[in-house]
Amino acid sequence: MPKLRLMSNNQWKNDENLWEELGLDCSAATRARGFAEAYAELAPDVVGLQEVSGKMIEELMERLAEKATPFALLWGRDTPILYRSDKFELLDSRHALYPDGVPGLDGIYNNKKTKSYTIAHFRCKEDGKRFVFVSTHLWWKSSNPESRSYYPGSDEARAYQIELVIAEIDRFCREQSCPVVIVGDFNTRYDSKVIEYAKSRGFSHAHDVATEYADETNGHHPCGKSGYMPYEPKPFVCGIDHILVRDCPSDFVRRFDRYYPDSFLPLSDHFPLYIDVEF
Repeated sequence: MPKLRLMSNNQWKNDENLWEELGLDCSAATRARGFAEAYAELAPDVVGLQEVSGKMIEELMERLAEKATPFALLWGRDTPILYRSDKFELLDSRHALYPDGVPGLDGIYNNKKTKSYTIAHFRCKEDGKRFVFVSTHLWWKSSNPESRSYYPGSDEARAYQIELVIAEIDRFCREQSCPVVIVGDFNTRYDSKVIEYAKSRGFSHAHDVATEYADETNGHHPCGKSGYMPYEPKPFVCGIDHILVRDCPSDFVRRFDRYYPDSFLPLSDHFPLYIDVEF
């Protein structure tokens, strides 16, 4: 039975060094070296990325190659997938941008065409078992009128976007069901319309079904144009990165965990989130 580590990481889409006046370097080239070091330590089998530019992925793939890490790239604008080419055969894939509009709502819900999903259907070379893996990045603003990022209909827009993803997954799994894993930056908390809708469609949050360990923090800290700050964890319910699973054995998810050493602080505002699975 294969034992796999499946991971999600929003990398903060930034190519240039915005921290020169701080005496620091947050360029794509510098941060790619940090990502490669972290991924080499974590040793994931599949990684769903978000907020990735062409320059960033080029730099990252070069650094991973230097470490002789056999990752193949499934490119999808902003939401690519890395996978171990020595372990998996890619059977099918799909990448799509979310539409700007949402039925029944006025407004644009895809800023700069950055919100998308990428789906991969894999076969394990070891034993032929298959699974579907999805990386996604959902609309980012808030439905709370008191929020600085308030934008009416934001919760409904995210729920609509995940509905589109699940409809596409169902087409992938039409002939034969297999485990499905959705990872990504949902830009909303655990207690949200997105998670509620996914649960109504048969998905479980990996945190809730992990049999051995579940991290209880949120995995997010300030890191942006003005610099970065230490990690001050908040409760799990505040986290905006999520992993959902469906059509899996009851003990599929063994570990739900985050990687948050100080060395990762200047790389992104999102720490890697991963699950260890067995099936």
